Amino acid sequence: MVSLESLDLSHNFLFGSVPMSMENLRYLRHFNVSFNNLIGEVPSRGPFINFTAESFIANQALCGAQRFHVPPCPHISAHRSRTKKVRQTIYILLGMIIAMGVLSFGFFYLRYGKKDGLSSGANLSLVVMPERISYFELLKATNGYSESNLLGTGSFGSVYRGTLDDGRVVAAKVFNLQVEGAFRSFDVECEVLRNLRHRNLTGVITSCSNPEFKALVLEFMPNGSLEKWLYSHSYFLDLMQRLDILIDVACALQYLHCEYSTPVIHCDLKPSNVLLDQDMVAHLSDFGLTKLLAEDNSITHTETLATLGYLAPGEEFSNTTKVLFPQLFAVENAKY
Repeated sequence: MVSLESLDLSHNFLFGSVPMSMENLRYLRHFNVSFNNLIGEVPSRGPFINFTAESFIANQALCGAQRFHVPPCPHISAHRSRTKKVRQTIYILLGMIIAMGVLSFGFFYLRYGKKDGLSSGANLSLVVMPERISYFELLKATNGYSESNLLGTGSFGSVYRGTLDDGRVVAAKVFNLQVEGAFRSFDVECEVLRNLRHRNLTGVITSCSNPEFKALVLEFMPNGSLEKWLYSHSYFLDLMQRLDILIDVACALQYLHCEYSTPVIHCDLKPSNVLLDQDMVAHLSDFGLTKLLAEDNSITHTETLATLGYLAPGEEFSNTTKVLFPQLFAVENAKY
């Protein structure tokens, strides 16, 4: 009877179960087996999707879908329980696998990633082009190298304070190319300072060079030179500040003499070449007379114009330093 549309078997004291084959009755619209003694699972597919609990009330032991207001069938409950347990087990395993993967990735990243990052960073530092500042930018920044911006003069040129377009304050060391040895001094400073990196050395921002002009753009040190602080009545250094400055200079010399790949001899260590930043941290500057001691014991340096092993007489800085750091200054004072 595949074309059956309506079937009412209520109040008949029927026994047994509702045949699952009735799910194939596509035209069945009305169905009622209430008030019987039926048992077993109620079909839930086919036309039974549209039936309600009223079609099955008052039976002995029907089970099935919750919409029929009957208890779940034991095997269905067991199946669902097993399915739920399987799903929970799968979720737990997936969570553990993901957690182990994240931990493993973090471990390998911390162990090897930093090294790779450092090495790649080091490689990048070798290929990144330095900042370019033109002659006209320096000319504008120093107001035409006016005397009002003059910070000091040396054997090979003068140092000017300058303010770049972005607001940065820099120190421009302009070489006097009329002085013999100025070209070589510029070349040596570039050679030395482009590779040296230490908190107690004056940082170089860039250089500006053409056949008729040579200059280095350096970090500006707002507190000037140590010479000003030692010999001016307007400035004063207490004992702890002097000791901090001595330690800073010693750290710079330790780096130059022992920690850099090629030993570097400054050859012009004096208070005027020790500059102080805004925190009174000392920075060794002016590498125009520097000597590089290569592996073959050859020496690269400019023509020596200063006194070898020079230390200004009567200076508290020099005398105290010789007492505290004799080995470091012994190298600087040696006559190479």
